[in-house]
Amino acid sequence: MVDHLANTEINSQRIAAVENCFGASGQPLAVPGRVLLGEGILTKECRKKPKPRIFFLFNDILVYGSIVINKRKYNSQHIIPLEDVTLETLPDTLQMKNRWMIKTSKKSFVVSAASLTERKEWISHLEECIRHLLTKTGRQPSTEHAAPWIPDKATDICMRCTQTKFSTLTRRHHCRKCGFVVCADCSRQRFLMPRLSPKPLRVCNLCYRQLLAEKKEEEQADCRQPEPIRSAVPGYEPSSGDDSDKSDDDKADHWPADTEFYTSEVSWSSFHS
Repeated sequence: MVDHLANTEINSQRIAAVENCFGASGQPLAVPGRVLLGEGILTKECRKKPKPRIFFLFNDILVYGSIVINKRKYNSQHIIPLEDVTLETLPDTLQMKNRWMIKTSKKSFVVSAASLTERKEWISHLEECIRHLLTKTGRQPSTEHAAPWIPDKATDICMRCTQTKFSTLTRRHHCRKCGFVVCADCSRQRFLMPRLSPKPLRVCNLCYRQLLAEKKEEEQADCRQPEPIRSAVPGYEPSSGDDSDKSDDDKADHWPADTEFYTSEVSWSSFHS
């Protein structure tokens, strides 16, 4: 499918249409060899409540954003390199069915599809793209993933001390290491996790102690390592890219009361051929 669509006018038009829908707030998506393989609306489990999100599957990235006017205007664009993605199928809950988790080193989150067939299609196409990219680059599948945030409504008390009750005055916080919902007293510490952010992030007390112990072990191991051999190539330094990953979960979405996101007459997913 990728070879068939690459460098075709229809593919260029589809990518241009996605760029136009995100407008000036989105990043350019048209690059040589990139193909738009499919698109659709999935429900994303956000911090406050599940919300519909538009997803676009390219052969090398997954793009999603908030829906302002479907097929006309989207915002809060997120771009995820597929090389960094691992998928995990999840069981149904009372609130959401056909769920799976999209795990990356920077952010992990749960989505659900309108039907079991739709979930199978999404996972099948995602896995095929990921396999192709890993084979092409020679990389191994990612093993380090950010913990997904547990939704606010999952608990009324702090998940660490189990004593503090949340209210309008007592705020919920999330540990960036384990994703637990915790109170302020149980998450006063900050820790630098370069994989997630260039700035120190809020972590719960338990994770803070674990991270400190891991850092100490790493420092001791570094002291025991012999001096590395300098590269004979002048000016060579290993480097890695770091993309910002701002969350839009706290932004309010206003939908008409009669909006139906899942109806039998509409196919939300469309994989191009």
